[in-house]
Amino acid sequence: MKIYNTYTRKKEAFAPIEPKKVNMYVCGPTVYDYIHIGNARPVIFFDVVRRYFSFENDVDYVSNITDVDDKIINKARAEGVSETDISEHYLAQYVADCEALHVQPLRSMPKVTDKISEIIVFIEGLVRDGFAYDVAGDVYFRVRKATDYGKLSGKKIEDLIAGARVESNLKKEDPLDFTLWKKTTTGVTWESPWGLGRPGWHTECVVMIEDAFKGKIDIHGGGADLQFPHHENEIAQSICGAGHPIANYWMHVGRLSIDEEKMSKSIGNVIWVKTLLEEWDANAFRLFMLSTHYRQPINFSYEVLEMANKEWLKIKKTCDAMMRKLSLNESIGHSMPVDGRADAFDSLSEIEDKLSDFHEAMADDFNTPNALTALYALVKLVNKLQREDTQHAALRTASNGFRRIFDTLGFRYEFSDLTEADIALYKAWEQAREEKHFALADELRSRLQERELI
Repeated sequence: MKIYNTYTRKKEAFAPIEPKKVNMYVCGPTVYDYIHIGNARPVIFFDVVRRYFSFENDVDYVSNITDVDDKIINKARAEGVSETDISEHYLAQYVADCEALHVQPLRSMPKVTDKISEIIVFIEGLVRDGFAYDVAGDVYFRVRKATDYGKLSGKKIEDLIAGARVESNLKKEDPLDFTLWKKTTTGVTWESPWGLGRPGWHTECVVMIEDAFKGKIDIHGGGADLQFPHHENEIAQSICGAGHPIANYWMHVGRLSIDEEKMSKSIGNVIWVKTLLEEWDANAFRLFMLSTHYRQPINFSYEVLEMANKEWLKIKKTCDAMMRKLSLNESIGHSMPVDGRADAFDSLSEIEDKLSDFHEAMADDFNTPNALTALYALVKLVNKLQREDTQHAALRTASNGFRRIFDTLGFRYEFSDLTEADIALYKAWEQAREEKHFALADELRSRLQERELI
């Protein structure tokens, strides 16, 4: 298994800290609004990462909930409700959206508001050791105290100082320094050694990772837009506070655009997940998302989503036909064990080759486009084998392979077992065809089609 590590900028063999145990943390949402399809991309991708590792490992997957933020406070004031009302409402919707996207429940989703005391203790330690300083109630981190600052994002301190992205603040010792604790009386606040205020965003994840895992983790992930300054600042604090860069592997998901433009809540060109899934199959949406390698940018359009939907329907049609044939074989006694015929072994070998291609693609930095290519090849092969009246054992192997692929990529597929009436109808159709009673066969075929059995 190889993963592209953003921190080292190279593809590396994956070796977890503990054998057969994978600890991973992904930055979660700020719950002040619904999530849009751009937010959904890392949610879906890291769900696939978790699923893939789970087949052979115990995976401990944690993602935080930022439930205190200026955006939450501003929305609460505008609507005349509490910050908790806002955050709890959108947290519930986030969980519902994740479920609708077939995302498996996480072990833990810690809230910032539940970890304030731990955050304060962490900041106190940085101040005590000279890595941070207090200016009239605002606490800042001394960036130049952190070794290798900029390594994750590839940015140089000299360029950051000169760049427009560096905020000018006369309180700071250095324009690069960032806020750990913000003095304020607006919105929800907490008492601290520096007075009333609330924590800075970059500190929250560092503390929640330490609280959840008690040390260095295997994988830290998020969107590519979080590399700087958020993840860079997380690393800086962890290096100074714990002596390590939080994780052995850093993974970042490329940005999603819509019709070739950046999607942003601030400019209003967003598509909410909950709205999209009212009209589109979540399987088709996942297929669209996974058709581009996670590190590459992706452009959304309804035309491309429609293509993904058609592909999913083709996959489903093949699986339905395969499962019907398996069900009929098992019900009317057509099942046969694999014998010594060369074509029987060839069929199994071809299926296993396609499944091997799938696993090789996933083991190569989660190359889901190549994994889907293997899935499409398996669909094509199964269609061919069904036309050739392939043995039951080969189709059963293919069925198990489809299930493993669907479980890995998060596709939700269900097949309802045939009823006795279905089996009798299908058997009568086959008999009419064999006896060349074409009119009766056509009538029975129509009835099978009406019941969506063929």
